[in-house]
Amino acid sequence: MESDDAAGAGPEDGRQVRVMVVDDHPMWRDAVARDLSEAGFEVVATAGDGAKALRVAPAAQPTVVLLDLQLPDLSGVEVTARLLAGGGGADGPAPRVLILSASGEHRDVLDAVKAGATGYLVKSAGREELLEAVRGVHRGEAVFTPGLAGLVLGEYRRLAAEPAPSQEEDPAPELTRRETEVLRLVAKGLEYKAIASRLGIAHRTVQNHVQNTLTKLQLHNRAQLVRYAIERNLDE
Repeated sequence: MESDDAAGAGPEDGRQVRVMVVDDHPMWRDAVARDLSEAGFEVVATAGDGAKALRVAPAAQPTVVLLDLQLPDLSGVEVTARLLAGGGGADGPAPRVLILSASGEHRDVLDAVKAGATGYLVKSAGREELLEAVRGVHRGEAVFTPGLAGLVLGEYRRLAAEPAPSQEEDPAPELTRRETEVLRLVAKGLEYKAIASRLGIAHRTVQNHVQNTLTKLQLHNRAQLVRYAIERNLDE
């Protein structure tokens, strides 16, 4: 990895940043874990394959899983989906997943995001870029290597434009007025601090509204929340 100046973890949502690193290359895995530790993050576990990651995660309770796509047993996409479906262990929230992969192929990116990944970086990213990505994903922000965010948003818009399947569904959960306001601003791409400033509320209050909305809508991350909003034209 490229060497940049270190910076502290600086958790902003009240929880310590706890990271599990999953990669089948020992030297790379150890180097990433060392960089994270030196920057002030708590590296709670490492794993060289998907099976171990799924086995260790409930007890380690990471807030962020830094995950390679190419693992020797399970794909990173499958591991992502199973991590999120299984929750965080001990009745805690499910971890957020940041993909760190050598692949920048569009299909890999879209498959990872559809499985629930909150962010996606290619391995050519610099050290400081990785640290900032971990912080952002910990806060629930969608973080992508430059050039990939537009791809994901474009795919969401394409899917939103497709006719909805004709079937009876349960009515959508009702959001409060404030939750809807926050959702509109999230869909417009505003960061939480900017939303807090615009609405005159605390940064933590914005995070709480986002988390409540995710829970009500049974979504996992900000990227899925943006898609939900776009499908309902809340970003206009």
